[in-house]
Amino acid sequence: MSQENVELVRAAFEAWNAGDMDAFSEMYDPDAIVRMLEGWPEPGPFVGREAVMRWWEQVRETWDADTVEPISDFVDAGDRVAVRQVWRGAGHGPDMNMEMTNVFMVRKGRIVYQEFFWDHAEALEAVGLRE
Repeated sequence: MSQENVELVRAAFEAWNAGDMDAFSEMYDPDAIVRMLEGWPEPGPFVGREAVMRWWEQVRETWDADTVEPISDFVDAGDRVAVRQVWRGAGHGPDMNMEMTNVFMVRKGRIVYQEFFWDHAEALEAVGLRE
């Protein structure tokens, strides 16, 4: 089942980068929770698919174009997947180029929990692994 979780997370990256917010939304469980990076302007947590997607849409509007690119392997940790990523954005705001680790918890083929970490080692510890 965990390889299917990795594939779901890969598909989420692809949907985001393609701008397919409908497909991206469907990957979240109706009761999903998202916790953003420490120090992020809108700290959340965002609870429920509608709140999560409302927040993602606001984030997406900040730049004319943005992409997320994995810069590590997708780490399969049972019901969780961790991946180091770089998030780039350009447009009417300042250019953005941030590295962070994204941890997804997947149940029944949907993202039920997502948390971002500045520190990759801390993210791996959160999924029960060490760097």
